[in-house]
Amino acid sequence: MNRRNALKLAASGIVGLYLSPLLAQRNFLGSPDFKGPFEPTWDSLAKYQVPDWFRDAKFGMWAHWGPQCEPEAGDWYARSMYQEGSRQYKFHLEKYGHPSKFGFKDVINVWKADNWNPEELVSLYKDAGAKYFMAMANHHDNLDLYNSKYQPNWNSTKMGPKKDIIAGWEKAARKANLPFAVSVHAAHAWSWFETAQRSDINGPLAGVPYDGKLTKADGKGTWWEGLDPQELYAQNHPLSEKSDDNNGIHSQWNWGSGVAKPSETYIENFHNRTIDLIDKYNPDMLYFDDTALPLWPISDAGLRIAAHLYNKSFQKNKSVQTVITGKILTEQQRKALVWDIEKGQSNEIEPLPWQTDTCIGNWHYDRSVYENKRYKSAKTVIHSLIDVVSKNGNLMLNIPVRGDGSIDELERQIVKEIGVWMKLNGSSIYGTRPWKIFGEGPQQESAGALTAQGFNEGKGKPFTSQDIRFVQKDNVLYATVMDWPENGTAVIKSLGTEMPYYTGKIKQIKLVSTGEKLNFKQNSQALEVYFPKQKTEASFANALEIS
Repeated sequence: MNRRNALKLAASGIVGLYLSPLLAQRNFLGSPDFKGPFEPTWDSLAKYQVPDWFRDAKFGMWAHWGPQCEPEAGDWYARSMYQEGSRQYKFHLEKYGHPSKFGFKDVINVWKADNWNPEELVSLYKDAGAKYFMAMANHHDNLDLYNSKYQPNWNSTKMGPKKDIIAGWEKAARKANLPFAVSVHAAHAWSWFETAQRSDINGPLAGVPYDGKLTKADGKGTWWEGLDPQELYAQNHPLSEKSDDNNGIHSQWNWGSGVAKPSETYIENFHNRTIDLIDKYNPDMLYFDDTALPLWPISDAGLRIAAHLYNKSFQKNKSVQTVITGKILTEQQRKALVWDIEKGQSNEIEPLPWQTDTCIGNWHYDRSVYENKRYKSAKTVIHSLIDVVSKNGNLMLNIPVRGDGSIDELERQIVKEIGVWMKLNGSSIYGTRPWKIFGEGPQQESAGALTAQGFNEGKGKPFTSQDIRFVQKDNVLYATVMDWPENGTAVIKSLGTEMPYYTGKIKQIKLVSTGEKLNFKQNSQALEVYFPKQKTEASFANALEIS
């Protein structure tokens, strides 16, 4: 996460120049186990059609949880703890000691997840209105959170909690009858962990290497004796260009700009780990934290994974009922995958379904966010959801999970408040499709432009009762007024009789949350809707059913 400056190399027409010789020569045979209509090429994958369950669901919830949540010190901990002077480095010195003596492998060892109750959390999220659930299968820290055949030592069944985290989440999701998704981030460990090769520049331990280059032979007499840290850190390679630039990795996310190219062994191991994940846990959705697909454009590993998942689903269902998301996609790639926008959203109705992913705090649990009460409110989440849905998108919301597997009481209250609105107004969200326009009002006029992979979230003005968002379902138009009108009248300019979107005489308007019929007046320039004198519950967004 946090790659605000990711480049658009994959969106250019020159990506073929960067393909490895192996990719150029590969004979595209597809999966040996699940042959079907899809081959590992963009042209073949572009035949994909997004399944209706995803288009109808609109709202999913995510547990972006792993060993980096154990310190409760925020995002990218396993990288930043090796950046001298950073907040996480200073935190690590105080809590654990110097990273030459206590590295991230040791953080994994103390992570126990002893208060984790996946069934209770998934049930809470379903009650809040989530229609699918996603769990993190691995992060850039390279620890697989499942019984991993190809990462046999550095996985959560052997380390830390000694539990199959993905199996636990999957069981809970299936019991709740929710589609189960997994997120995969580990393709980037190769360059992401390069900070672990450093040493302090200042202080008494200046020049003493951190633990990033340790090998199996160094483990004698330690808790990790017999294990090879390089299976985790993957640092037996020269550094990328400008590796000493803490922000340089953002411009190298697409495997360009001087990044050290991964070995074929590393690439194939990632491929095999992901195929193993798919075949063991049968996810309905696979989220990739990558430009387009993992290791693209230097390898076809991601293409082979995508073809495998689609063909497996086709063989079972006679149609593809699975979803794969990717970031910074070309027009062709958006036909092959669902476009994912991180912490942001499109500024228009997209012709194909897409998803935004965001969180109420940081991606990984951060105690300072809790202590300073800096979580997003339920109001902010719901406003984002309504806006995204009006533009043909879904919202995936992460609730940061503590290292012990629990969520705090402030998060729990926000989730419950989201549920209150969803129970009252869900019919205006689920199963809907975009209308002729997504909406009107001053908020969109001030919204930040969408660049690279996203990160335009929260850059516009706050929503007011002048902001309206539209969707349709079953010949009904839903218009959501994004606050309670203080003068009691909501003015919807797009529904004036002389507006180009007007389609006929309006017979009835109901407030979705209560079912109350509302008085209204339609003239050439606007539709005026007269709200009740008393505000309804969760009145920060008010869906109107217009028929």
